[in-house]
Amino acid sequence: MQKNKLKLILASASPRRKELLAWSYLPFEIVVSNVEEKTTFIDPSEVVVDLASQKAISVSESLDAKSLVIGADTIVVSEGKILGKPDDKEDARMMLQNLSNKEHDVFTGVCFILGDRKHSFYSKTIVSFETIDTTLLDHYIDTGESLDKAGSYGIQGAALGFIKQINGSYSNVVGLPVNQVIKELSDFLDVDYKGLNEIFN
Repeated sequence: MQKNKLKLILASASPRRKELLAWSYLPFEIVVSNVEEKTTFIDPSEVVVDLASQKAISVSESLDAKSLVIGADTIVVSEGKILGKPDDKEDARMMLQNLSNKEHDVFTGVCFILGDRKHSFYSKTIVSFETIDTTLLDHYIDTGESLDKAGSYGIQGAALGFIKQINGSYSNVVGLPVNQVIKELSDFLDVDYKGLNEIFN
């Protein structure tokens, strides 16, 4: 069992990931990665794991061996195409119209770095959209919420009006599969949840 005290570090500027990780009730600090998000992978699961790993490695290089760094990356995939953040409101409108009345996948990759140890995994959630009413879409686009979101929507906001069903982790769609993070952390450090509290508190 890992008995030494560790610091938990979230390598993300995302306020959504900060809020989600807080629901683990484990204390953590934020150190933002400045790595350029580029990958040579094509498969969505490999893309998110690679980008999450890049972020975690970048931050861990500036910290000591007592810091456990969590990197994460989330993408939306529709009909085999990775959807990034829209360029503007019209791009967001087109993206959402293409998602209307269809299923799409949301992948989040997560990477832990502790010293020379590394562990990565991903979570996939299937999201089904209703046919989006044009007026409802207009209202949503006017909020500006879509502009900083992959796939042009955030499930935790006004886009809930589009969503018919989700199959998988809700928090994964927001940006971090909290339940899986806790489980994988426990496995990584070979402790139960109580043990995690003892290590990080």
